[in-house]
Amino acid sequence: MRKAARLFEIIQILRLAKGPVTAAEIAERLEVTPRSIYRDIVVLQGMRVPIEGERGLGYILRPGFDLTPLMFSIEE
Repeated sequence: MRKAARLFEIIQILRLAKGPVTAAEIAERLEVTPRSIYRDIVVLQGMRVPIEGERGLGYILRPGFDLTPLMFSIEE
């Protein structure tokens, strides 16, 4: 899986989660190591994606975050 796709999938996992999700859980779903998820979370946070995390609890995506549209509509 390419890194861009993985970053998108991490956001989707966090958006759909009902509570905190650990790096190990995300890594298992995406078939990568937890260390890769830690690095990806840092990249996403650097891109101002509002992800918060605490050791032992997991990560959450603060409410109100929406991805920008990836394609133009017919009107655009």
